[in-house]
Amino acid sequence: MVAMYDERLSAPAVLWLLPAGLGISFMLVLLVFSPIAALLGLVVGGVAGAVLLSSYGSPRIRVAQGHLLAGEAKIPVSALGRAESLDKDEAFAWRTHKADARAFMLLRGYIPTALRVEVTDPGDPTPYLYLSTRTPDRLAAALEAARQDATTASK
Repeated sequence: MVAMYDERLSAPAVLWLLPAGLGISFMLVLLVFSPIAALLGLVVGGVAGAVLLSSYGSPRIRVAQGHLLAGEAKIPVSALGRAESLDKDEAFAWRTHKADARAFMLLRGYIPTALRVEVTDPGDPTPYLYLSTRTPDRLAAALEAARQDATTASK
């Protein structure tokens, strides 16, 4: 499967200090019992924190073979309407006071920009998709190209 667009919403480097801090916290709590328990707490806490952070930063956004794949969602581009790139302020507004509870939201707070895509499928109650992305214009262009490819292929 050749992707027209592929982005992983990985956590920024500074957030990787959190697993280290978790490991140190576990170590300090368990130091009361023994140095071995403290060492075990350091390793287990650090590894557990790293696994949690990695899984949080693992969703991908892809446009491939006429579909938008965003996290667990797989939507044909033919069911999507207009895509709107959101700058930092607009993205914040759409994930707070402008948000619709029925919308599909793949958001990561550490990514300031996003793409809002209307859902045009009448059988789908989802009004729009909110997708955190570092490159909203590229994603919008990839969706438009996939939509044109799907239209051309159906003719």
